[in-house]
Amino acid sequence: MPTLSRRLLIGSAAGLAMTGTARAQTRGSRALAVYKSPTCGCCDGWVRHMRQAGFTVAVHVVDDPGTVRRARGLPDTLASCHTGVIGGYAIEGHVPAADVVRLLAERPAAVGLAVPGMPMGSPGMEAPDGRKAPFDTLLVLRSGQTRVFARHNRTA
Repeated sequence: MPTLSRRLLIGSAAGLAMTGTARAQTRGSRALAVYKSPTCGCCDGWVRHMRQAGFTVAVHVVDDPGTVRRARGLPDTLASCHTGVIGGYAIEGHVPAADVVRLLAERPAAVGLAVPGMPMGSPGMEAPDGRKAPFDTLLVLRSGQTRVFARHNRTA
C-alpha cells in the first residue's frame, strides 16, 4: 500500500505542477516543461533539439513519466519515453520542434501531439549511420482519437 500512496502523491503533484505551468504561459511562450526518467539518454537528445529550436526547456526528472502523460489525458497507447507540456498542450515523445511551433500557431482544440514509441531518426533518436525510419506526428484530440498532424522521413 505505501507504493500506491507514493504513486498517487507523485501523480497528483505532477498534475498540479503542470496546471500551474500551463496557466503561467502566454500564447507565444516557448517555455517547455519536460518530464523524463533519470536514466533516459534519448530524452536529453530531444531536449537539445528543442533548445536549438529556440525553446526554453525545464527538465523534471520523475520516477514514472507515465503519470504525467496520463494526467494530461494522453492514452498509454501513444506512450514514448518523455512528456512535455507547453501552452496547455501535452507533447509526447520525439516530436519535431517544427510540429510544436505549428501546434502553438494553429491552437487546435486538442490534448496535444504524440510520436509513439521511439522511431529511429526522430529528434533525439538519430542513428550514427544516418538511417531514418518514417514516422508520423499525431494530433491527439480531446475525444481520445488521433489524426496525422505531420509525416516525417518519407521518400516522395
